[in-house]
Amino acid sequence: MNDFPVSPSGSGQSVLPQNPSQGLTRAQNSANAQMIYKSEVMAQLVRMIERVAPSQATVLILGESGTGKELIARLIHEKSARKSKPFVAINCGALRETLLESELFGHEKGSFTGAYTRKIGLAEIANGGTLFLDEIGELTQGIQSKLLRFLQEGEIYRVGGKEPIKVDIRLVSATNRDLEAEVVKANFREDLFYRINTITVHTPPLRRRKEDIPVLIEHFLSQGKHGYLGRGRQMSPEAMQVLMNFAWPGNIRELQNVCERMQILAEGHMIMVGDLPDNIRRPNEKVSVEEYDPDVPLHEVEKRHILKALHYFNGNKTRAAHSLGITIKTLYNKLHMYGEFENFSVHSKPESSLESPASTISTPVGSSDSPVV
Repeated sequence: MNDFPVSPSGSGQSVLPQNPSQGLTRAQNSANAQMIYKSEVMAQLVRMIERVAPSQATVLILGESGTGKELIARLIHEKSARKSKPFVAINCGALRETLLESELFGHEKGSFTGAYTRKIGLAEIANGGTLFLDEIGELTQGIQSKLLRFLQEGEIYRVGGKEPIKVDIRLVSATNRDLEAEVVKANFREDLFYRINTITVHTPPLRRRKEDIPVLIEHFLSQGKHGYLGRGRQMSPEAMQVLMNFAWPGNIRELQNVCERMQILAEGHMIMVGDLPDNIRRPNEKVSVEEYDPDVPLHEVEKRHILKALHYFNGNKTRAAHSLGITIKTLYNKLHMYGEFENFSVHSKPESSLESPASTISTPVGSSDSPVV
């Protein structure tokens, strides 16, 4: 995460620092996950992490999509006594209930069709370390009850297994949902909610730390994988001001994607206003309404609308589902039905293999790369 100099007291406006890197603060761990910041809101967050990390308390990270919740979970792990043990992450919203249970708790050979060998679950792989459950608000009631028993008893049962397996993990979870509201609606178990939120950490959206945008951009342009192109290394003051004025609904992940795009498409060394995406240059411009086509059936209209939403949010399925007014599981089912799931699946680059429980860092299952925040 990155935080930058705030505007002068009473000015009411953000200012662009002449040297964005001056006074830059970095919180870094052994896995090279780092938070780069100057703003007070992020300094407070880091101080809280440093107090919380040495404990064994469960931590619930709340925040909008793209604010770097997984990075915070990794930092908590790396500052704890469990740092030499595995950090295992799983995206609860990316898998169906049966597959999620198998991934989380493992299964025995022959326990269901296709279970040709025994599978060690991620909770077992994380033994001694930290288990990070991203999008925990997407868990079904069935998985919630099994997770609650696991947290209470400290033991799991593989799917098809009869013998309990003792597992020692620290649970860190994250969601962009209002879990208290979900408890009231009976979508999330109250007893599980109180189990997972001993400590609650809030990640601020980028619009609350806009003074950080110049340094974040400098970091992404200098550290981006497209720097070899020799283009888009600097921002013109006019282009920077446009980016400062943008609301960034996708937060830091959206900013990172835009920086990557600008670096590829920029005409020269300096990124100008014309190199910015249209939706950022003209955020209030309305999309033209298509004329009705009597030959297009309703299901095709639905498919096109869902795909448009995914493209609009740069493949961010959580934000697309929220905008469409459906659950992320419904969105996944629709994509499977349309045969479009693979076109919008995102896989992280593995940091180390999960084949051996001795791994110190695990690959998140079904989650996207964590942004630097």
